[in-house]
Amino acid sequence: MTTLLDLKSSVMRQVQRSQSLRSRREPPPPTVGSPLTQSPEPSPRRISGESLEFFGRMNAILQKQENMMRAAQVECQRGASTVAPPQEHVDQSFIPERISRTELDLLYEEAVYTVVNRVGVLSPEHVKSDDELFAYLRMVFDMGEEEHEIILQKVQESKRATFSLRVSVMKAKNLMAKDANGYSDPYCMLGILVGQSPRETEEKKERKFSFRKRREKLEKRSSTKEVLPARCIQVTEVKPETLNPVWDEHFVFEIDDVNSDLLHLDIWDHDDDVSVAEACKKLNEVSGLRGMGRYFKQIAKSVRSNGSASSSSEENVDDFLGCINIPLNEIPVAGSDTWFKLEPRSSASKVQGECHLILKVFTSQRETTLAKRDTNVTVHKKLLSRIVEFEHGNVKKEPYNWNGQVSPAAWTVLIHHAVQTDLSPLQQAIIRWQCYSSHHRSQRLCYSLLLRLLRTIDAEWDPQAVRGDLERQLSDSFRLYIEHCLCLMKNMRQVFPCTSAAAITRYELMLRGIGYMQNMRAFKTVCPLRNELHLDITTAVKKGAAEWYESLIARYKPEEGTLEEQLKKLVQIIDAVCADVQRAQNIYNKLFYSAVKVDFFSVSYRQLEKQVADDVNVAMERVCGTLEQESSRLTQTMGETIFELFMSLKILKGFREFLPLKDAKMLALTGYNNWFKSSIHKWLQIVHDRSHDRICKAVEMDKLQPLQQAQHSSSAVEVTACFSQVREMWLQLAWPDSAGAFIFVTRLTDNFCSEAVSYSEMITRKVERNQLGRDHKAFIVQLCIALNSTEHVRVFLSHLPRDLDWLGVERAMEESCGVEGKEQVYKALNGQLFNMDLDLQREAKRLIALLTDRMLPELRRYIQHISLSPDSINNDDAVAPLMKYLQDTVGILTEHLVKENLTRVLQSLWELLLRMILDAVAENRGVQVEFYNRFQYTMETLLQFFHVKGEGLCLEDMKSGDYKVLDEELRLNKCPSFELIEQYYLEKISHQKTLKHTRYGRISVKCYYDAQDQRLTVEILHAADIIALDANGLSDPFVIVELCPHHLFPAAKSQRTQVKLKTLHPVFDELFHFHVSPEQYRHRYACLTFTVMDYDWLSTNDFAGEAVAPLSDFCWPGRPNASAAGKSVQPIILHLSRSKPSEKPIMRMLEARTGDREAQEFVRRLKEIEKSMEEE
Repeated sequence: MTTLLDLKSSVMRQVQRSQSLRSRREPPPPTVGSPLTQSPEPSPRRISGESLEFFGRMNAILQKQENMMRAAQVECQRGASTVAPPQEHVDQSFIPERISRTELDLLYEEAVYTVVNRVGVLSPEHVKSDDELFAYLRMVFDMGEEEHEIILQKVQESKRATFSLRVSVMKAKNLMAKDANGYSDPYCMLGILVGQSPRETEEKKERKFSFRKRREKLEKRSSTKEVLPARCIQVTEVKPETLNPVWDEHFVFEIDDVNSDLLHLDIWDHDDDVSVAEACKKLNEVSGLRGMGRYFKQIAKSVRSNGSASSSSEENVDDFLGCINIPLNEIPVAGSDTWFKLEPRSSASKVQGECHLILKVFTSQRETTLAKRDTNVTVHKKLLSRIVEFEHGNVKKEPYNWNGQVSPAAWTVLIHHAVQTDLSPLQQAIIRWQCYSSHHRSQRLCYSLLLRLLRTIDAEWDPQAVRGDLERQLSDSFRLYIEHCLCLMKNMRQVFPCTSAAAITRYELMLRGIGYMQNMRAFKTVCPLRNELHLDITTAVKKGAAEWYESLIARYKPEEGTLEEQLKKLVQIIDAVCADVQRAQNIYNKLFYSAVKVDFFSVSYRQLEKQVADDVNVAMERVCGTLEQESSRLTQTMGETIFELFMSLKILKGFREFLPLKDAKMLALTGYNNWFKSSIHKWLQIVHDRSHDRICKAVEMDKLQPLQQAQHSSSAVEVTACFSQVREMWLQLAWPDSAGAFIFVTRLTDNFCSEAVSYSEMITRKVERNQLGRDHKAFIVQLCIALNSTEHVRVFLSHLPRDLDWLGVERAMEESCGVEGKEQVYKALNGQLFNMDLDLQREAKRLIALLTDRMLPELRRYIQHISLSPDSINNDDAVAPLMKYLQDTVGILTEHLVKENLTRVLQSLWELLLRMILDAVAENRGVQVEFYNRFQYTMETLLQFFHVKGEGLCLEDMKSGDYKVLDEELRLNKCPSFELIEQYYLEKISHQKTLKHTRYGRISVKCYYDAQDQRLTVEILHAADIIALDANGLSDPFVIVELCPHHLFPAAKSQRTQVKLKTLHPVFDELFHFHVSPEQYRHRYACLTFTVMDYDWLSTNDFAGEAVAPLSDFCWPGRPNASAAGKSVQPIILHLSRSKPSEKPIMRMLEARTGDREAQEFVRRLKEIEKSMEEE
């Protein structure tokens, strides 16, 4: 048995949930003296000094813990982002080496060469002046005037850079349709036109150059002005049958003069079967051709040399779709990615559409030492590193938060160098990352800059473009940055404290950068062996937590001093750990998990929790040994210290609920309560010796007067205050032992419930004793206070499942004893609370019954007054006495009752009045309509009175039950007999529509209406599944068809079919005619009734079933049955029913009208049918 209990206790300890965090979110319990200090007639306290001392000590300790945790939360919210975060001290091995002076000179030459050979259109943010750029470079490289002139002269005397143009023909849109099918077969011809003089440019403004001219125009133009070598012509693929072609083809052209050359592009509609590209390739081998006209004339001949048409025929000549002329000196520095509008060859040409081109000018040869020695990537990285170091050094405000933005001069030099050395966007992104991340290791940058650089690499990433040295360098930069960040993570409590908002912001950005890096395609490609970065982060976090705890031990020295002093120092250490864990859970864990998917809280908490448990276990062993030697009784100071230590450990352990389930099991603090068992047990016993007397005294002193700003009495406040303090004690204790927890919660719940019921009974008896000799208002006020006091206690105890964590107890018992144990806990605890609620409601109803019993004679008198009032008195005067009485009474109730109790009392009064009115109506059935009108008015007046425009009872709740019965009773009694009969048929029509299948069979009929003759024709075709009413198991059915109600069709006679012997599926096929006017069929209740009877020779016919069909389905204009084609409509199937008329309230109303001939005749006919059913 001992082993089983130990096993259950162990399992329960794993699932027991701490309530400390939740209790800290609730307001502190009221003090002992607070409830009665608010009473109008305060009485002296008679609570023992021992109880007062106990509750005072408990409150002080609980308040101390709450203040400690609040201080930790406030600390996390302090600090402004404008305060500089602490320095990020790192290992010196992470700091990169500085560049030599010789290398700086060569790098300066490279920068000067870049400025001298600038090309392209500058954007507004670029610097245009060479002198300004040279002045900036001199500051960056610390270069003197003489040294600058020497290097500048050297660069100017060297060979100028050679440029090339990269053209990407992407696509076109909205081209002109040249073919008969409404499309074109477009392709592009493009090439470089050599430089032209300004005069020649002016002459050619009026005529556009084209690669292909008509012969007569070619002969007129100069053959020497627009010479284009064959190697400069490029042709795209032909895209058949489209006006929005997509080519995505790329070409490179060598440039003679970047300042005067021109890019020309033609788009043509291909009309041959021969490849233009192949023809172009063949003619590229031809030399000595002069002029573009002759050149493309030769292309046409070559392409069509094997065609059937004459060489002079132009039937197959390609159609011109437009051209583009782009001066190279108008291309921006960083290139152009633009849609260009197509232009015509002349004013007579008609073109439309746009073409998407990507253009970039770069150098194909550079005459500098670094360009010849190093790669363009290496040279650009050195240049950027030097500029970044200079720019960052000039940042005066928050240099740690520098976002990497450089001056316009620096940006101009860098962008020109990147373009001239033909660096791809990916290469530029990698270089920027390497430079900035390397610089960050020696001088802090804004982490958002580094994250932005990583995202740029990921967006441009192409694994095929990164090989060799570039791949190795990128891998090294990733590795160094990660090691740098791991070092900072280990020292995060000093480097990124919660007291600095700026530090936390930097930490978040750093973690986001690391998290983004480990998911980058680039990182996975160049660092394939670094695929478990989260393990390195976890190790750094764990090591940092251990080193921080050791620093706490060194500061407080808990091994020194007396035993009590040692425990106090341990409390301080644990409080510091709790504050750190709180910060980990509130701040750091969110940063880590969202950024790198590492559970920082779990790692840090498990490490600190283990170290705390080891130290406290050793200390408590010494405490237990000391207590056993000296005495079993604790001193007050020692007891408070031990309880405070217990509560601190409980708070620390309570954080385990934020751990994943797999990490929350078997922690070092599991079973820590066993260290305190001998000392805490005596302290717990005090609670049950100090509560009962407090509640009894509170009831005894209660004067049943409302407190200030409350509607309950002082005893209710005192009872809930006592319950609150006991509850807080239990919540803060959070005893982990499963069996002990269940027994204690059951015992505590039973105590709460029994005391609450006892309290309500005492209050009720007090009201019963006080009602004698009191006037009506004074009695109602005291009754309201008693109801509110009971409700106040009931609402408080309704939160017991949450306050005492019943779900936690159920889970613990389920783990230790299975589902049966959980059900036992559930039934025991909820049964106690349910029975308590029933008992409190019983007492509340008992109090309400005192009120209604006292009001009953007056209410009966006022109802009788309404019933007996003559017709000469109007309704308001008849109802006024009742409403005046209710208004006075409900006014008192509204003033003194809480909303829940007011609703209960009003609901009881409403139900009582409905029953009294129902009784009055039942006793006066068959009287004049004015009688029912008066009670209808009374009921509606009461309805509005109790609803109070939404402030009182809910209309939906009021209009249910007895209200519906009474409302229907009054409505029907007020109707004339013919309206009741019409209502009867409306209900039958409505019921007929709901019938889908019945056991009484069905009948098939066809009805159509002749509007001109006002004649309704009814064809009764057949019936099926008629019930057997004869002894032979069959029937002799016939059908009676008639128009109803009879007062609407006084001249219509019922008609019947022939009898079909011995069948349950008769076929009639008989035709009947009725005269129906529009005034008759427009009524909703006008209908045809089909009554199926069983013919008997020797007795009355038997009723087999009936069906109804509204005339609006056949006669209304627009219906198919009311048209000329009405005879051809499909028959309808009507399901038969057999209901007893006497069951309907309308029948009872009509039967009571003995003086109404029409009502009695209607009742007689229906009773005959019902009698037939009974005889059957």
